[in-house]
Amino acid sequence: MRIIHGKVVTVLSVIVFGFCAFSQAQQANEPPPLPFHAAEGCGGVFATHMAYLVNGDPKGGIGLPAAGGIYVNMGHGRHMYSLTATETLWNRLELGYAHISFDMGDLPDAIAEATTVRISEKFVEMHNCNARLMLLKEGEFGQTWMPAVTLGVHYKQNMTVEDIDRELGGTLTSIGIDENDGVDCTLYATKMLTMLPKPVIVTAGVRSTEAAHLGLLGFTGERKIVAEGSVCAFVAQNTIVGVEYRQKSSDYAPVPGLIGAEDDWLTFDVGYIVNSHMTVAAGYARFGEVLNHGANDSFGLALKWEL
Repeated sequence: MRIIHGKVVTVLSVIVFGFCAFSQAQQANEPPPLPFHAAEGCGGVFATHMAYLVNGDPKGGIGLPAAGGIYVNMGHGRHMYSLTATETLWNRLELGYAHISFDMGDLPDAIAEATTVRISEKFVEMHNCNARLMLLKEGEFGQTWMPAVTLGVHYKQNMTVEDIDRELGGTLTSIGIDENDGVDCTLYATKMLTMLPKPVIVTAGVRSTEAAHLGLLGFTGERKIVAEGSVCAFVAQNTIVGVEYRQKSSDYAPVPGLIGAEDDWLTFDVGYIVNSHMTVAAGYARFGEVLNHGANDSFGLALKWEL
C-alpha cells in the first residue's frame, strides 16, 4: 500500500462530507450502525474496543459483513492506514480482520544518518485477525444493570519487522523485540447509561499483550496486562462525542533519537451516524512518543459501511 497521504485525506474528506449531505437520518426501524470499527479490526471507537459486536442479525442468525477504512496522521511523515472488515455470527461471535500499513516517515533517514545503514522498507505491513465472543449480552437474564461482556483473541503478524531487524544486524532483537507475531487477549465490558439527559456508553477493558506499538514495531515475548476504555455520549440523535484511554506497555530498551519508549494513548473523537448503514468519525490523539518523534497532535478519519 504505497498511498500518497494527501490524496487519502482528500478522498476521505469528500466521502465524509458527501455522505453527510446525502443523509441526515437513520432508516426507520433499523438500529444505528454501532459500534464503529477500531483500527485493529474490531467493534470499538478509534484506538480501543467495545463489548458490543458489529452488525449482528436481529433474529440471531448470521449477520451481514461490515467494512471500513481508517487514516491517522502522526506528523513527521508518519501515516497509518487500516482497512477493516467484520462478520458477526448468532449475535455472539465477531470475526474481524485489519490490514495496517504504517509509513515510518523520516525514521529510515534517521537510521541511515546514525548508523550508515539504509533499510529497504519505508512501510510496515501488519495483519490482525480477531475473534471476539460475547459472554454476556447487555441486560441479559432480565438484569437491567448487567453490561455486555466480550472476550477477544487477536493474532497479529508483522510482515516487515523481521527484514528490518536483519538489515540492522539484529538491533531490534538486541533491545528486546525478537518476534514478528504475537497474540493479544482482551476482556471488555460495555454499558449504556440511559438515566442521564443523553445516553452515555461507558466501556472498560483489560488487555494481555506483548506487542510494541500495537505490533508495528514487533513483539517482545514479555506479556503485560494493560487497561483501556472509553466514554461516549450522544450529544444529538446522530452525533456522538467520546474520549478513549489506552495504557501502553514499553518492554523494550529505547534507542535514543531513533526509538523512544511507548506512552499511554488519549484520543478525543466525534462520530456521525450518516444512516442505518454508514458511520464517519474524526479524532484528535495524544500518542506521546512514536518511534523517533512525539505524536501529541495526531488526527484521524474513519469510515465504516454495513451491508
